[in-house]
This record gives sequence, structure tokens and C-alpha cells, in this order.
Amino acid sequence: MARVPASTQTRKRLEQLFEGRGPAEGDRGELVKLAAQLIVEEALEEEVEDVLGRGYYQHGDASGGHRNGYRRGKLDSAEGRIDYAVPQVRGTVEPFRSAIREALGSRTEELERLAIEMYARGLSVRDIEAAFTDVNGKSLLSKSAVSQITERLWTDYQSFAGRELGEHRLVYLFIDGIAERLHLGQAREAVLAAWGITERGEKVLLGLCPGTKEDTASAREFLRDLKTRNLNEPVLVVSDGAPGLIRALEEVFPKSLRQRCLAHRVRNLEGKVPAELWREVKAQALAAYTAASPMLARLAKEEFVKRFERELPSATACFLDDFEACIAHLRLPIAHRRVIRTTNLLERLTRMFSMLTARGHIVTVLQLPNVSHQQISPSRFKSVRPVGEIMHLVPPARLRESVEAEGYIQLESRIVVSQGGKQFQVQAFARPPSPTVDTDAEQ
Repeated sequence: MARVPASTQTRKRLEQLFEGRGPAEGDRGELVKLAAQLIVEEALEEEVEDVLGRGYYQHGDASGGHRNGYRRGKLDSAEGRIDYAVPQVRGTVEPFRSAIREALGSRTEELERLAIEMYARGLSVRDIEAAFTDVNGKSLLSKSAVSQITERLWTDYQSFAGRELGEHRLVYLFIDGIAERLHLGQAREAVLAAWGITERGEKVLLGLCPGTKEDTASAREFLRDLKTRNLNEPVLVVSDGAPGLIRALEEVFPKSLRQRCLAHRVRNLEGKVPAELWREVKAQALAAYTAASPMLARLAKEEFVKRFERELPSATACFLDDFEACIAHLRLPIAHRRVIRTTNLLERLTRMFSMLTARGHIVTVLQLPNVSHQQISPSRFKSVRPVGEIMHLVPPARLRESVEAEGYIQLESRIVVSQGGKQFQVQAFARPPSPTVDTDAEQ
């Protein structure tokens, strides 16, 4: 197999992440780490090209040095450890030491900023130059190297921001404003992020929009851009309570149910309740928000009002505000509700992947404690196709209960260990065959 630059492999991992096929799809932290890794590897590869005077695939006189593979480098950041590939150079007159690698230790915040900005609005020549300078502010890369890096990363941005979304049949859409520092030394800016869960249970990052205050005009333009790229109208959209964002969602996706993020709502409610009463208030609020049905939620709402309307009028008004949007998730399958009632990525369900074998058996495989289907390929399940139903969102602890309610019986449940040492729980189910008449035998 032909060798390729490390940055090419990292770029493929980012593409998989965007398509919902990565090990932590939809995860902001994984996006930041992979994007920062790509930027670092691009800079290191261009630094080596400057030293050797030729590109990765170019042949030439090796008397001035040659590439000799990669070694692993690591960088600690707020999102966790970033692993990156460090090109090795041999045969130079003076031993090669990467000035860029030596400068990275103090640049983690800058790299994280660039990682978000790279996919929010693209990077400029000035961004790249400022990221890789020595202590005196002198650029560590030549102008041509900076230009080439910027051109490739700008192409990555355009590909991400303009990619076709019609292939992702979305069921649930999540819109949230996250605060990111897009300019070093300046205040954080709001970046509107959109991601979704598809019919196959994949989490897909759809887009990032910088510089918004979740106002109607900015949100409307962002959402319309998603629809222009053929994003289908989801069953449900989830957002916080920003009025401008809500108006935009209702304009652009008028047929979708709208769910108010309960994590935001509960935090707002807590700010209006004395500490000594919070435990009781929270319990009664959650009794309504997580009731078994919308009807029971409305009954619980009436009980909340009776109990707290006089004692806590502001908390009661907060509880009642946009109440129907707070319980929209109760109109959807029980197995999905926990994952769709908040925009908080940290509260997503443990991932699993269900497959249908040729014999009609559902096989569900999940890594302990987390998995995506790209990490597994048990040989006995190679000839499978994805299940069309959204069974992937059922929490593992409730999988058997949920599947058996659909008429399936469990065939097996066991732990398998991959060659890499990872543990997977494999559960297989089958629907009992319906009684049939053997017409051939009768004849």
C-alpha cells in the first residue's frame, strides 16, 4: 500500500466524524482534537518540505537529507491529549530539530481556537502565520509553506460548509449556541452548532455558524443554508430558549416538533428557587417534564402550580413558560426520550449498533462502555445490513425489554474481546417464525 502523509489520514478521520462514522461522532471535543492535529501535521510536513526542498511525493537528490517515517508526538489540551505524527528526517548535514514542535507546548489554546474557527469560517494566512512563530514573533514557516497550508485548510472548510446533506435522513436535529474564543485574547463569541441523529442512529455534525447571538436573522440564514443543502425536515428539533432561535426554527422547520432543552430549563428554574426548597421543586418539575405521556405531564403541571404558585411565583412562571415545548419529547418513543430532551452532548446515550442478519436476527454490539459501529467487525457478522428502525438509541440496560416488546426473543448475550483488547457485549435477538401451512406437503 502506498504511503500517504499523516495529515491525509487525519483528514479522513475528520470526514468520518462529520458523516457520523467516527469513534465519537458529534462530539465537540473529538472535533477540536482532530482539527488541531490536522493543523499541526500540516505545519510539520511543510516545515520538512522547506528543509528538504521537495514535497512528500517528489524524488530528488537525497544527499541533503530524506524522510524517514513518523514518530508519535503528544500535546495536552483542555479537550484532552492530542496525538499527532512527527515527520522524521535523516541524512541532513546538521541533525534536524523541528522548531515548530518545540514551540507547540505554549500554543494549545491557540490551536484549539484555530480548530473551531477552521470549520466555523475558515482560516486565513494571518491565522496560520500567527500560530507558528518563535518567541520573537518571527514566522517558523516560509511564506510559500503558509500559503499552501492555508489553501488546503480553506479547501477543507469549503468542503465541510458546502457538503451535501441529503444523504443523512435526519430524525432529530439539535441546535445550540456554544461560546468559543475565535480570536486570541478577546472575549468568547457565540458559535451556533447544528448536529443531528439519523434514521440509523448516527450522530452527524451538520454545520457551525460563528458570530451569532442566536438572533432570528442569523439563525434563519444558518438553518436555510442547511435546507439548501437538502437537509430533510426532522421529526423533532431541540434548542435552548433563545427567542430568535425559536422563531427561526419555527419558520424554517414548521412541521417539526420543537423540544425545549430541559438542561437549560432546569438551570433557569434553579436560579429562582431558594436552596432549601430546590430538592422538592426539582422533583415536582421533573415529574412533569419526564412523565409517561403528555396528558400525565399536564396533570403534574397542575399539581406544581397548586403547590408553588403563591410561594414561588417567579419559579412557577418559569416552569410554565413554553411548557408544551418542554414535553414535546413525550410524544415520541420512550426509548428515545432521554437522548432528545437536551442539547447537552455529554448526556447522549451509550452508543450501540444494531444489525439485521440474513436470517432475520437482530444483532446488537456495543463496546463497554461506549462504541460506534466503525470500531467493530466480528467475523461472524460480516454479511449484515443496518436495521431501518431507530433501535440504536435504546439504552443498553433497557435493550432486552424494548426489543422483546416488539415481539423478539433473545438468542444470546455474551462478552467478546477484540484483538486490540477491547471488550464488546453482543446481544442477538430473533422474531419467532409465524405458523405457516406447508402447501407443498398438502399437495
